[in-house]
Amino acid sequence: MVLETSTILTAALGFLGAYGAYVWLNAVSTAYKLRHIPTIGSSGIITSYIDAYRYLSRGHEMIQEGYKKFHGNAFKIPLMSRWLVIVSGPQMLEDIRRADNDLMSFDEAVKETIQTDYTMGKHLRKHPFHIATVRTPLTRNIAVRFGDIKDEVQAAFADILPQKDDWTAVPALGTVMQVVVRTSNRLFVGLPLCRNPDYMALNIEFTIDVMQRATKINKYPAFLKPIAGRLLTKVHENLKRMLRHVGPMIEEQLEQERLYGRDREDRPNNLISWLLEDAPEENRTVEDFAMRILTINFAAIHTTSQALTQAIYDLAAHPEYIAPLREEVENVIQAEGWTKLSMGKMRKVDSFIKESQRMAIGAVQLSRKLLKDFTFSNGLTLPAGTHVAVATNATHMDENIYENPHEFNGFRFLNMRDEDGENIKHQIVSLSPESLTFGTGRHACPGRFFAANELKCMLGFIVLNYDVKLPDGMTRPESSWSQGRIAPNNTAKVLFRKRQD
Repeated sequence: MVLETSTILTAALGFLGAYGAYVWLNAVSTAYKLRHIPTIGSSGIITSYIDAYRYLSRGHEMIQEGYKKFHGNAFKIPLMSRWLVIVSGPQMLEDIRRADNDLMSFDEAVKETIQTDYTMGKHLRKHPFHIATVRTPLTRNIAVRFGDIKDEVQAAFADILPQKDDWTAVPALGTVMQVVVRTSNRLFVGLPLCRNPDYMALNIEFTIDVMQRATKINKYPAFLKPIAGRLLTKVHENLKRMLRHVGPMIEEQLEQERLYGRDREDRPNNLISWLLEDAPEENRTVEDFAMRILTINFAAIHTTSQALTQAIYDLAAHPEYIAPLREEVENVIQAEGWTKLSMGKMRKVDSFIKESQRMAIGAVQLSRKLLKDFTFSNGLTLPAGTHVAVATNATHMDENIYENPHEFNGFRFLNMRDEDGENIKHQIVSLSPESLTFGTGRHACPGRFFAANELKCMLGFIVLNYDVKLPDGMTRPESSWSQGRIAPNNTAKVLFRKRQD
């Protein structure tokens, strides 16, 4: 028995030694291949880990430094398991936008950023048909289902934040997440499930869980990530809980489609039916659909909740915007009612949200992994295997692009639309090298039209029905940074009361 234990221990140490040598040689090789790219921090094989640790909390500052020094070109930053090459400037962004997916892979980059194989499941990455579902049938049905969206916004606020004459302090992010999960799921799965407390809690917890676990896994070197990922994952538990809620609905719709086809008159108009439009035969299972609904919830709740929370912080910190926003919403609703078309006419609301997002964007976005050697139009060549991203926050804070970029100007984009005589270019959903909130090219956020309409509906409802302010003596809550990602303050409270004027 002692001999067997000794043999196993020797074999394990031998394996770890061999693997450690492989990791070391790979690190040396990667550093050598990227030696022509300037480094922010140390480029040493060992000393770079000091700056990789610094990146965990000060990554945005490192990227800002690189942007100032190397704008229009590239620089690299050490992470715990690899190097990240950051680019900037409209031409390099255009190169990324135009690159085919077999050269620059968005999917492979997201896999490592959010650790999707561990936090969501490998099969979703390998067969991501749900992205097409969000891009086309879901987006196509926003106008048709907008009455449900507005109804749930109104009902959610009535339940979660009832209108009172006295000021009520509520945690902004937590309150917003409850409204967003209900509103999104009114579209996804409908009544009564969208209001089920455990279903709501599951989707909110999963949203938080994915980001927290991805952050933890990314703190480990590459060779430890498979171990950390398996130890930290809760995919099976989350799926089992999700199946209790949506399993019967999915089973019924699968059976109804099998028996009567897609064109029947009573076919539900929900996320399950939209997934059925795109799902390959091998993916038409209850478990597969349930996990995709959970994943789509993650994308919808995470981004929209953060965006609305930041907008509420800006509204409370700049109360001078409440009256003009309120006037616009009143005029539009009086003339058009609550419709998708009326959301498009809320130009001030659109500008306010876009400005809030301009100032609350992460340090890096548009991540790609090179599957082949790639040469940018400026002659810079990067080897296959390199991870590339764009310096987004630094772009949004560039004085050569935006006047007084560090100052909040809620009607900045409204004024730009008026000056340019352009009704589309500066809208929140529009894509440009100067506005990177929703990405660029074929991998731009597929749900941005739903998110924008949902955000405008919710912010419009707030200014129409509530007065909002920060607690006395409090300034706008500061955002937090982790690994280049930004998040709104998750504990700050905002005061609401029933509109008084």
